[in-house]
Amino acid sequence: MRRLYSLLIYLAVPFALAVVLWRGLRERGYRQGLSERFGAGGQSSSPTLWLHAVSLGEMSAVAPLVRALRSRHPEIPLVLTTATPTGRARARSLFGDTVDVRFLPYDMPGAVARFLERVRPRVGVIMETELWPNLFDACERRGMPLVLASARLSAKSVSRYRRFGGLIRGMFSANVSVAAQTSLDAERFMAIGAAAVRTQVVGNIKFDVDVSAEVLDRGRELRASFGRASSGGARPLWVAGSTHAGEEEQVLDAHQALPGDVLLLLAPRHPDRFDGVAALLSRRGLRFIRRSSGAAPDAATQVILVDTVGELAALYASADVAFVGGSLVPIGGHNLLEPAALGVPVLTGPSQANGRDIARLLLRQGAALQVADAKELAAAVARLLRDPTMRLRMGAIGRHIVESNRGSTQRLLEFIEPLLSGP
Repeated sequence: MRRLYSLLIYLAVPFALAVVLWRGLRERGYRQGLSERFGAGGQSSSPTLWLHAVSLGEMSAVAPLVRALRSRHPEIPLVLTTATPTGRARARSLFGDTVDVRFLPYDMPGAVARFLERVRPRVGVIMETELWPNLFDACERRGMPLVLASARLSAKSVSRYRRFGGLIRGMFSANVSVAAQTSLDAERFMAIGAAAVRTQVVGNIKFDVDVSAEVLDRGRELRASFGRASSGGARPLWVAGSTHAGEEEQVLDAHQALPGDVLLLLAPRHPDRFDGVAALLSRRGLRFIRRSSGAAPDAATQVILVDTVGELAALYASADVAFVGGSLVPIGGHNLLEPAALGVPVLTGPSQANGRDIARLLLRQGAALQVADAKELAAAVARLLRDPTMRLRMGAIGRHIVESNRGSTQRLLEFIEPLLSGP
């Protein structure tokens, strides 16, 4: 079965590479590090600790764990891999040159072997759910411990993986441990082959989101720079973060139904869509500025297009209300905890597969509201902007939820560190 899988991977790689090159015509990040996708890269001079965070959201979530490992084990070089240019850029903005940042290679036997030979990991830590048969097999052959950290698995994924039978079940060899987000996630991993003795619940590392004084201060500075309403107070402000195609249209429909002094900060998820969203704003006849221009909004500015990477947390901190994208279109939603941790009331659409437990918790306890479409989004934003007491209450609940669920980073450290010292 794995031979057939490898053949299919070899057949698929040219198409994947063509997509990368095509996207590279519009976004430089896709043209960088191409050789790393085939296992090339610098040779590590000593054994490393390897962590993988597939994209931007996971990279932000893993930051507390990376900082803790660097603090407690400064003698072990850290290699941090990702699959996307935005994840790579985020890693470099967070850690600079203190961490070796690379793309994870395609799951071809040769590429995986080259990667491991160069990186020389003592332990591998893969965030959430990235199951790559050839990578796992190569780690097993080297006797290298592999941890699925803050791991999650949906019921739909269990059904899909079961169709592959022994290919997936065989991945969970004696070197693989699962640090699951919830007891239900743990049960699902065991259902596809994970050993009960090497599976435990550690919680969701996203609750350990960093709420630094620097981010809060930056939020206040940004809010002051966005101008004042005609009444003399700060302009009403909402953020639509991590939006996708088909979602910006709904966000703009909602915004155009709001009073004219309300300012929208619109932050598309992927940089290669910045120009397309700018064109959409122009077609709509909206007065907007691009965040990258450095220009300050005037009283006529309706939208700030956030065409920068790495400052979404500070933008959330500046806002009265935050809508988190990927949820009004069938993407599965993005991280609701980032604005919640900052004490900002959260709005989400119905697509929440990527964080269903978190969404349910915030909705049930009153830190978030769910909207179905542009009309409901406009009504929810208008209601919250009119009612500061409601905003404060929702924000306080969200902050409390995050604070009361912290601790996954410490539990992960306790899970990983015995593996670093060997058997």
